[in-house]
Amino acid sequence: MQNSTKSLSLVFILYFILFTTQSIQAQKPKRYSAADIQLELKKLNVLGSALYVAAHPDDENTRLIAYLSNEKLINTAYLSMTRGDGGQNLIGPEIREQLGVIRTQELLQARRLDGGKQFFTRANDFGYSKSPEETLRIWDRDKVLADAVWVIRKFRPDVIITRFPTNGGGGHGHHTASAIIAKEAFDLAGDKNAFPEQLKYVDVWKPKRLYLNTGRWWNRSINKDSEGVVIEDVGAYNELLGKSYTEIAAESRSMHKSQGFGSTGRRGESIEFLEYRKGDKAEKNIFEGIDLSWSRVKGSNKVGKLIEQANQQFDPSNPSEIVPTLMEAYKALQVIQDKYWRSQKAEDIKKVIKACLGLYMEGKASDYYVAPGDEIKIDFEAINRSDVKVVLKSVKLNELDSMINKNLINNEVLNFKSTISLDKNVSYSQPYWLRKVGTMGLFNVEDQQLIGLPENRPVLNASFEVEINGTTISFGAPIIYKWNDPVNGELYRPLEVIPPASVAIKEKVIIFPDNESKNVEVLVKSGWNNLQGKVTLSLPEGWRTDPVDQKFNFKAKGEEKSFSFKVYPPEKQSVGSLKGIIEINGKTYDQELKIIAYDHFPTQTLLPKSESKIVKLDIQKRGSLVGYIMGAGDQVPESLEQIGYKVEILQTEDFSTDNLKRFDAIILGIRAYNTVQRLKFAQNDLLSYVKGGGNLIVQYNTSFRLVTNEYSPYPLKISRDRVTQEDAPVTFLAKEHEVLNQPNKITKKDFELWVQERGLYFPNEWGKEFTPILSWNDLNEDPKNGGLLVSKYGEGHFIYTGISFFRQLPAGVPGAYRLFTNLISIGLEENVIK
Repeated sequence: MQNSTKSLSLVFILYFILFTTQSIQAQKPKRYSAADIQLELKKLNVLGSALYVAAHPDDENTRLIAYLSNEKLINTAYLSMTRGDGGQNLIGPEIREQLGVIRTQELLQARRLDGGKQFFTRANDFGYSKSPEETLRIWDRDKVLADAVWVIRKFRPDVIITRFPTNGGGGHGHHTASAIIAKEAFDLAGDKNAFPEQLKYVDVWKPKRLYLNTGRWWNRSINKDSEGVVIEDVGAYNELLGKSYTEIAAESRSMHKSQGFGSTGRRGESIEFLEYRKGDKAEKNIFEGIDLSWSRVKGSNKVGKLIEQANQQFDPSNPSEIVPTLMEAYKALQVIQDKYWRSQKAEDIKKVIKACLGLYMEGKASDYYVAPGDEIKIDFEAINRSDVKVVLKSVKLNELDSMINKNLINNEVLNFKSTISLDKNVSYSQPYWLRKVGTMGLFNVEDQQLIGLPENRPVLNASFEVEINGTTISFGAPIIYKWNDPVNGELYRPLEVIPPASVAIKEKVIIFPDNESKNVEVLVKSGWNNLQGKVTLSLPEGWRTDPVDQKFNFKAKGEEKSFSFKVYPPEKQSVGSLKGIIEINGKTYDQELKIIAYDHFPTQTLLPKSESKIVKLDIQKRGSLVGYIMGAGDQVPESLEQIGYKVEILQTEDFSTDNLKRFDAIILGIRAYNTVQRLKFAQNDLLSYVKGGGNLIVQYNTSFRLVTNEYSPYPLKISRDRVTQEDAPVTFLAKEHEVLNQPNKITKKDFELWVQERGLYFPNEWGKEFTPILSWNDLNEDPKNGGLLVSKYGEGHFIYTGISFFRQLPAGVPGAYRLFTNLISIGLEENVIK
């Protein structure tokens, strides 16, 4: 069948893989060197596991994970309570759920480098929390605890390691809550009366011990002789990998690009402190007293001897020489009674066999998007790069087979084709935790076997059945899309299921600053050939569109067309949702096709509801031209353009005083003084602009890694003060100040409908030249008066604010627009036009 075409008529039903922990979406498959194979061989003879537990992407200790996985050869995983949805994004505009998808993928890439696996609970990162009590209340404590117990029962760690203490020393409420959950789950996982519904799928499991990965940031006096402390030097060098574990850890941590955590590798000793918390206390290392050999598995003596034999026989110049021994080990493994270790080690042995053979098997789809009911053309490739006799018996997609029965001759490619019909009721490729509406603190996932998974299972998963030395063994391969890029070469992306048509509203927040109508652009994209239908907009009461609907007729899949609707606002201030709806043959579709594409992880497809926020504002503004210096990335410029400002994004060469004079206001984006190196030298130009009559608005920065300490003309000290309650009551400290009165009269009503928080990293010390405008605080805390500080400097105004305008404006919060407009307008005459 070499270089021939064979048509297979197959019907697809979703293939469920029980609890896959690796990154299973499309990316370049790992090519194993002889050194990689030798390391994996060594791991076959170690039967132990460790679960690291913390709250967010980036909380994990990549040094310890790399060390445990590659030096101790322990099956190591990281359980992150959340996906990091509540943070900031340094590489693009995505926030909230889209940022959570990015950080999920960054964690998976980090684990690919340090050798760990990745799990999550359903907890949603709702933003900064000051107490574990608040966190556990918002998360829904029992459900997150159930998820942690589920992961422990599935992964069966001998040791659990937490990153944070339970006494609040970790600061963030999520941090402390993660440790509390881990401590409780440590006991409950072994209790058959705890979450008994899980026992339909898993057995109870009791870990041996629980330790805190502490350090001098939690305990300044800690040392190797401290009571209950064991240490590990994780700075060792791995000759097979050619790196120290601290160097591997830096590469892993550098995958957290959305958080700006690029790290430089270190060499030499690196001590990690592990402090006893529960279970059996260790004296010298956290795995002492735990049998990590095959002797822990009844009836596995033969398996262990064969794997040891393979280790001794391994020749880096001829890896396939040990395949017969590994096949014997694989056969011997099938008769042991312990189904957990039988399953785990079978997959590990298969991985090594495949690597030793240089076996490459792939199914490549003709397109990366398919709709329910589509036919999919797939090109299969199989090649054996060894002298071992390998016969490709069949390729399976679920219960249906394509019989092949071809010898895979050394280095001869076998190609063949198939056509698959996708089930019409297959689920779309929306990330599973976003398919249903959740709460502020918890994603809505009801399928027990999805909980914990880092990402969706593949849409299609082929099984290559091969015969080696008379024994049949199967290798799974997700069907992917692959192409060649002229710059980057071979690239992969997942096969995704999309609706027959998608509808996207260009602007996610549409602001109407007056009674004039606006044109709203709606993009409709076809997922099928020969598609007819109509598109409409659903509006709140009091709003209307012209026309009411518009028809489309697409000939080809992937065809798209933009439709313009004139939207008319009501007379009074109004906040509501604008929804895009497609009707095809009496059925409606209301999802957008959203793509997240960065170089450091596979392309992600999301299918959120096609919905935008529409806001009719009661707002006045002064000035028209604003200069914006981007910092860590935000959507404030686009938001200001919505209300009629012309915004120019300033580059480093634009910072001269003469150029800045053109603008009614200069605004610095979030964390500009943390990320824009040129500001170290441009501060004099900015202050000259203010002195000459300009308005300079500086949004929040952190005190860590400032490019200059001269970010203010007057004394100003940034703290970690923040107000996390989005509905925290506001007090006006300077009721008569211009920023609360002109051109918009700011009242307490303007602080309704805020999202996630009031603000962050407020100054807590400032010079007498500043006027604090307002005050607020979280429950049971002292007032925070540094959220908005205004000073006169020369003829202009210098404004520093920690208010989270970067969240409020893209969310369409009316009062945030009115207040920010006042900041821009300060000192300007009415109707200033430049």
